[in-house]
Amino acid sequence: MFERLAAALFGGRSSSAPDTADAQLVAETIEAVVDAVEPRIRHRSRYQQKLDACVRHTIAHLREMARVPLEPVRLTRATWGSDPHTNAFFATADDVPECLGRSRALREFFADPANQAVQEAFGLLGMRKVERTVFAPQLQGDTVRHDVAQVQVSFSDHRLIAPGATLAATRVDVGRRIVQRLAQVALGRIIAVDMKATELQERKAYLAARLRMLKLAADGMEGLVSDPATIAQQIGATEAELARTVEGYIDAKASLATLDGYIGHIDAVLGHPEQHVQLVTVPLRVTRLGVKVEGDASGPVNELDLAELVIGADFRAVIAIVCCPRSEVPPEVSRLAQGERYL
Repeated sequence: MFERLAAALFGGRSSSAPDTADAQLVAETIEAVVDAVEPRIRHRSRYQQKLDACVRHTIAHLREMARVPLEPVRLTRATWGSDPHTNAFFATADDVPECLGRSRALREFFADPANQAVQEAFGLLGMRKVERTVFAPQLQGDTVRHDVAQVQVSFSDHRLIAPGATLAATRVDVGRRIVQRLAQVALGRIIAVDMKATELQERKAYLAARLRMLKLAADGMEGLVSDPATIAQQIGATEAELARTVEGYIDAKASLATLDGYIGHIDAVLGHPEQHVQLVTVPLRVTRLGVKVEGDASGPVNELDLAELVIGADFRAVIAIVCCPRSEVPPEVSRLAQGERYL
């Protein structure tokens, strides 16, 4: 079902296709998310109507993401010298086949007998962009100035996923992963609430036991060695914390245990998909040595429009749809053979 949903959103549509989400797509999206998060939601009457608005908002957001132009970048040693994206993404031409060879998904794709005749594969390349200030010589007019502060831009942690025989197949695979990510976020919220409820339950049991102990101390021989007023203060503080813990536990269980609670968590995520998944275009001008260019510059300059995928608060990566020729993938060397080289 996620595959069909991704195909509808990311498989490419004609310019005359309507921008509004059709009823069938909305229904299929709801069922895919419910299957992934909590199938018991179907026991709740009118669950489709409760999720309709947030799902339409998510579909609209994903369709906007699908409109971001991602022209395939051909990854070869030869194009490193001529293509601005390949040149910027990799420090040397030899880094290109090395990156392709590290992708287990790409090797498995080409090794599949069904793809024996496929000579090139499309895929999604993800990278981390790193900017750091360096001091280096710079030509300013006819004068060379030394130790000029410059911003060096480099790309690291290259990962290639979602290989496909066609561009459309890769786009669909990427779309499926994005939709599943949103379902994962909703499920993660439910798991977090469940863990919080468990922690509060344990804290509630501990505080109840401590309160019983303090009351026994107040009524017993403890008053001979401790100030009764101090015990009373401890009892009051423990009772107050226990009340807050019970209230939090009730709220957590109410949010989790009911089907409306599950629906609420899904609605909170799908109603605001831009908070969890974004694709933005960032212009970048760098020299062939990776130095960021501001204003006019002499010499060759790579003019780039970077696509940055933002997932949550902790993940941000530059992505590119790439075309990977089979001939550029180096032969796989076994780990045993690699070890023997150093013996």
